[in-house]
Amino acid sequence: MTTLSIFHQDKPETPEQVVENPAEIAKLLKEQGIRYERWPTRALPADATSGEILEAYGDEVAHLKAESGFATADVVSLTPDNPDREAFRRKFLDEHVHSEDEVRFFVHGQGLFYLHLDNRVYVVMCRQCDLISVPNGTRHWFDMGPEPEFTCIRLFTNPEGWVAQFTGEDIASRLPRYEQLAGAA
Repeated sequence: MTTLSIFHQDKPETPEQVVENPAEIAKLLKEQGIRYERWPTRALPADATSGEILEAYGDEVAHLKAESGFATADVVSLTPDNPDREAFRRKFLDEHVHSEDEVRFFVHGQGLFYLHLDNRVYVVMCRQCDLISVPNGTRHWFDMGPEPEFTCIRLFTNPEGWVAQFTGEDIASRLPRYEQLAGAA
């Protein structure tokens, strides 16, 4: 189940609020300028290729491209047996921003988006069917866990793909990681 946990940045031990209702999650995130939606999934084989996944969600991807000016879409997938999983995890664990919106649709699996908004951190456990769009300039990070299992469609305005500017803040190290929050979700 998708979960939103809201922490005060100065009290990262315990969330102030935990929400599991998708409509309430969407409302709370929208109030902060974050787009969150639930899309219906398509029946795809476990070994579906990136092309097959993009074709299955072609209408939705085309709509987002037209609506927001995205130039490209791709599919990223990670499994627990990937020998580089620890390096991939570390790449996204520090607070950073982008000069474009970061859009992810979870075709399969799950991961945690941490959104540092004013003095709160909104932690969204995204799962299959979840679309999240983090506006450019929003401080955030992503934790896929020690044994990642996810497939996401990503959309970009920059054809180079994922480009981050790290903030140098240590807030990501002070909040509970995937291992603590995934068990509670």
